[in-house]
Amino acid sequence: MMQLRPYQREAVEAVYHHLRTRDDNPCVVIPTAGGKTLVMATICRDAVQRWNGRVLILAHVRELLEQTVDKIHALAPDLWHRVGVYSAGLRSRDTEHPIIVAGIQSVYRRAAELNRFDLVLIDEAHMIPPDGEGMYRTFLTDARAANPNVRLVGFTATPFRMTTGAVCHPDNLLNRICYEISVRELIVQGYLCPLRSKAGTQKPDTDKLHIRAGEYIASEVEDLMDADELVLSACREIVQYTQDRNSILIFASGIRHGQHIARVLRERHDVECGFVCGDTLPFERDETLRRFRAGELKYLCNVNVLTTGFDAPNIDCIALLRPTLSPGLYYQMVGRGFRLHPGKINCLVLDFGGNILRHGPVDALRISDSRPGNNNEAPAKECPECHEIIAAGYATCPACGHVFPPRQHRRHDSQASNAGILSDQPTQTEYEVVETFYSVHIKRGAPPEAPRTMRVDYRVGFGYYISEWICFEHTGYARYRAEQWWRQRSYEPVPGTAEQAVAMAQTGAIAPTTHITVERKHGDKYDRIVGYRLGEKPQRSESEPEYASIEDDEVPF
Repeated sequence: MMQLRPYQREAVEAVYHHLRTRDDNPCVVIPTAGGKTLVMATICRDAVQRWNGRVLILAHVRELLEQTVDKIHALAPDLWHRVGVYSAGLRSRDTEHPIIVAGIQSVYRRAAELNRFDLVLIDEAHMIPPDGEGMYRTFLTDARAANPNVRLVGFTATPFRMTTGAVCHPDNLLNRICYEISVRELIVQGYLCPLRSKAGTQKPDTDKLHIRAGEYIASEVEDLMDADELVLSACREIVQYTQDRNSILIFASGIRHGQHIARVLRERHDVECGFVCGDTLPFERDETLRRFRAGELKYLCNVNVLTTGFDAPNIDCIALLRPTLSPGLYYQMVGRGFRLHPGKINCLVLDFGGNILRHGPVDALRISDSRPGNNNEAPAKECPECHEIIAAGYATCPACGHVFPPRQHRRHDSQASNAGILSDQPTQTEYEVVETFYSVHIKRGAPPEAPRTMRVDYRVGFGYYISEWICFEHTGYARYRAEQWWRQRSYEPVPGTAEQAVAMAQTGAIAPTTHITVERKHGDKYDRIVGYRLGEKPQRSESEPEYASIEDDEVPF
């Protein structure tokens, strides 16, 4: 089996810890192209080989089922003969294998046919609409008749639905995020491809579009975006910006719009552009996607079929010709360009729908106006000279050097600004901590004997986290700082290992952190926590802590 990356191992252990210590259903959040299938394959292997269990993987579309089976076979060859498929669309109804990959539409009333499962894994959990949880609940109710202790685990790239609302909630199928790692962190660590972005010069006016169920009405969006001047301008800029690009994936607003785009690219720019939509015949779609993946087809336009589960690592440009109010859909479209590929330096995002200005960078999505520090301001802005989309805080465009005019206020602010007056001066902001997560962290590329750290993730808004690393296993000043950190929060003895520290923290041995002060400095890769407000220290336990009784190989289900 392929070697797990450090964060993938953390995700696996976080799932096991959650299943051992809690009664609700966890969710793992790993960005697109971050390798969540390897995490799922590891859990499947452990469940079957270590603990003699059975696992069901549920997905919502045929393509995801096929990809999941193929990836499990590739990532864990020792499991290939133990994986079955139950799907009407794939004409397979395996029921006896230790691992079954199934379409929810095919099995939600057939749990009895599949017999007992110990774990149910939901792939692409963000795709479950609120009114679609019924099929999963129906299946789980029947599955619990065979095994009352069956556990459910979700996997997704985004902790919010494609329409609206959080994936995890006490009343939802999935109740709590047990592990999450950010896009920014995986890019910095070299596991995801860096992104850059440009806005189109012709701007659609979305102000008059009507909204239904949290999204623009599809027919109105297509009518708006299919205007000749917008299509002609967008196609001209796509060809202009992609002279040195290899594979360009275009998202259109509708079938008529997508066909219009492909026609303009062919007739006016003499380039072939493939087109796929929900009505495309399966053999035609498969051949088009094969050519695109192989590099034989440079441009590919699609409508609502390549947003989730489509893997083409060679994509180095995403063109968004559809505006959306869904941060999940926006993320999934851009996420098609996250994967690394030989010779691929970055992925260019051409946004003709105002999505980046609307939702913010994909590593810091603005989900609602209540996000900390948002203050109802746009999370990004466009350079008027080169049309680069950059974070709102830049005073000078990093792409072309354009100097933005000073921000004007019609009225003075109610509070003094905490932003530095010069670019090298730090900004300090205090956030209220909503939730805190603890995990063991292994530095990427470190040898097995290297010291580990305790990673602490503070959730300070919806999908917004600040992290720090506490070095219990190090020596010298790093260990001294870890001891100080611990003694400020606990009467218990300072732990000697990161694993002990995590177990003690998760069982309530340290004071809760209610607020953190974060220092942000232009040019730094990471924000830095410089202050805390803590709750009361818990009383010292008279008995052995609960974590000491948990064995590494204890069955988590």
